[in-house]
Amino acid sequence: MEIISNGHKVDSYARRTANYKPNIWNYDHLQSLTSKYDEEKYKGEAEMLKEEVCGILGALKDPLHKLELIDGINKLALSYYFEEEISTSVDEIACMTCTTGYSMYHDLYSAALYFRVLRQHGYHVSEDEILQLLDAEEIKLITTTHSDDKSRLEIFEASHLGLEDECLIGRAKELFAAKNLNTNSAKCPSHWSVIWFNVKKHIHAHNNSTVLHKLAGLSFNLVQVQHQKELKEILRWWRNLGLSEALTFTRDRAVESFLWAVGVAYEPQYGSLRKWLTKAILLVLIIDDVYDIYGSKHELEQFTIAVERWHPREIQELPEAIKRCFWALYDTANDIDHEIQKVKGWKSVLPHLKKVWTGFCKALLVEAKWYDKGQFPSLREYMDNGWTSSSGPLLSLHALFGVGQNMTQTMATFNNNQQIIHHASLIFRLCNDQGTSKAELERGDAPSSILCYMREANVSELEARDQIRNITNESWKKMNGLFIRSPHSQQPMIRYVVNIAKVANFIYQNGDGCGVQDRETRNQVLSCLIDPLPLL
Repeated sequence: MEIISNGHKVDSYARRTANYKPNIWNYDHLQSLTSKYDEEKYKGEAEMLKEEVCGILGALKDPLHKLELIDGINKLALSYYFEEEISTSVDEIACMTCTTGYSMYHDLYSAALYFRVLRQHGYHVSEDEILQLLDAEEIKLITTTHSDDKSRLEIFEASHLGLEDECLIGRAKELFAAKNLNTNSAKCPSHWSVIWFNVKKHIHAHNNSTVLHKLAGLSFNLVQVQHQKELKEILRWWRNLGLSEALTFTRDRAVESFLWAVGVAYEPQYGSLRKWLTKAILLVLIIDDVYDIYGSKHELEQFTIAVERWHPREIQELPEAIKRCFWALYDTANDIDHEIQKVKGWKSVLPHLKKVWTGFCKALLVEAKWYDKGQFPSLREYMDNGWTSSSGPLLSLHALFGVGQNMTQTMATFNNNQQIIHHASLIFRLCNDQGTSKAELERGDAPSSILCYMREANVSELEARDQIRNITNESWKKMNGLFIRSPHSQQPMIRYVVNIAKVANFIYQNGDGCGVQDRETRNQVLSCLIDPLPLL
């Protein structure tokens, strides 16, 4: 509470601190970034290369070769150039196998590639034929040399498109274990990875001068120029907001927040999405810190009421720092609403924004009350609240507003796919817990899923982490099935919700990649946002 002394308010509540590391980025240096790829001649060169690739794709008759090219286009983050052509080609291959009896099951590599690419595009392809091929060739795969690594790897990648009650992923893991294949793909399969974060790796891996790879390198640098311009705009907004100076207990992570938004939607046409999503992520981090380490129980209850009622009069008795936090949320959400109306010609989306922000704050308040009471919920109770406190639903809504063309269709996609949003958000929450629980336990924060399960099942931390990893894997399977069963017209938008889980997987795979900037996250910022790809 606050007391009055000598005419001044004195804060008598013992504020905690997370001791976050200070921001490592020089914002002035980032504002000075330039690139020669901002010149028009490079856009013209990319357009010519695009036409060449389009011609190659159209001329291919062999389904396997066409699938390989489509897969290469996707891995090199070039799909935005060829959306119609890819969709038509995948549809034709699916129809060919259904109506003409053409089989893609000549060998394990072809079968697994067909299975993976078609499932990525929303087709339900049976795993039975791959399992039959595995039964016939498993001994050969285990005993032969590296000549069949291509097949093994493709089976493993395909298995992560599996659904509940399917066994392909189990068989693939056994195959990998038998050959002791401890590759990056085994740690993070492509289906769980962020496409844009891996473009340079795929270009370097092939190290050739094909038209496709020339286009990929040029496209990367062209898109990076646009991302740099957007980052500069975000940094100007963030510095003008002044929250990092006023709220010294919170994280200053503007660059990492923008990286997250780029991971969700890298395509050049989604600049507005990245701007809105970055602002939302920054506010999520600040509000999360208010609930986790700064606010008293009474202050947090009052702040939650203020967000739910969406009125500044509710914050009059709160400390100045929490007032600043509310005003930042209030003004930013209103600005985003006005921009959406202006850019898209929609009516106000503010009621929807208020609803997801209120849900987020209420979920954080539940966790704050657990901490205040020294209470440890069951794992189920924790997850039932945690998928919302992850901020997944509110980030999903911002992403859908960014990609949606029509407000009615966008809200229908959001409302009709709550189960996908639930599992993407749960993956976000559990990945976060895997990466941050050790530091949070040392700080004495509210319990994580790992600690909840340790206490509930009386198991070690290692066993609890394994259990959380299993739950995460099951959510991926459930999300795969939900995606395939969703309306085909909504699948292109739903991909961006799934991407939120993929970015979370990257950010937290080796620790707290948001709280601690100077490891993998720093390298990814340099690779994606600062350093262009050297081109021949």
